[in-house]
Amino acid sequence: MDQSSYSTTDSADITNESPSQNKGGLSSFAVRAASGLIYAGLFIGCLYFGTIPTTIFVSAMSWLCCFEFFRMMRLDGKVANEFIGLTASILFPVASMFGSLWVTMLFTVLVLALGLWYVYSPRTRISDVAVTAFGPLYTGFMMSAIVLLREQVYGPKGALLTIGVCASLWVSDSFAYIVGSRLGKHKMAPKISPKKSWEGFFGGIVGSMIIWGILWATKLYTLNLPFAMLCGAVVSILGVFGDLIESRIKRGVGVKDSGNLIPGHGGMLDRSDSLIFGCITAYLLLVAGGVL
Repeated sequence: MDQSSYSTTDSADITNESPSQNKGGLSSFAVRAASGLIYAGLFIGCLYFGTIPTTIFVSAMSWLCCFEFFRMMRLDGKVANEFIGLTASILFPVASMFGSLWVTMLFTVLVLALGLWYVYSPRTRISDVAVTAFGPLYTGFMMSAIVLLREQVYGPKGALLTIGVCASLWVSDSFAYIVGSRLGKHKMAPKISPKKSWEGFFGGIVGSMIIWGILWATKLYTLNLPFAMLCGAVVSILGVFGDLIESRIKRGVGVKDSGNLIPGHGGMLDRSDSLIFGCITAYLLLVAGGVL
């Protein structure tokens, strides 16, 4: 999530703030915290109640993320076929409930539909086709991993595992912010996300590993401690990659946030950028490690 994670803070600026500025900062923090809790509560509630509520929630997230992506691409002069792209972004999480065959079929239909659109729409450019394809793949397909995680383990154990994976990314982001704001000196990607630091990056990895350590400590899954720590580190790193990719997209079109849906956080894509790559990484690692 690209919300000044891993940032460095100028202590002089804090010291010299007026009381009204401090109140404004506290108010902004309260709004951000409240909206974040509402989002997390809805997300966790859907995960708890099963695969179908999870699929509905993830499909809605995917649609919103894809919509925001297409809106940013319009600023760059790319005209996506929003009907095809947004429909596919909803259907990828749904298809994942029924197995890999359905996902493959959806891939085929998506490519065929885009090919026919390109053939029968002379004004359409190949860049428009590429953007239309990337939108639902970047959002719906990647976030289908959340549905797959929830579906693989039945009942509360599956809910806890999926919540744990998502929480490891949320906690990673929080630790990155805390460590980066206090200790951050070495910029990580100054041209893409100037406020991120390497200190925050490693702090985020520690936060993620703590959550994966808790998953191991429950003894509910066939996780050993070294593999859990490996998962925590790799998932956190891929979450950072997801953050940087979205930051690069926003910088390329000249916007600060992908949208303004969630007060204090920006758009749904801003809130989900680390989940996009982190959750599918967790799924692949757990399958490869024999946990799922």
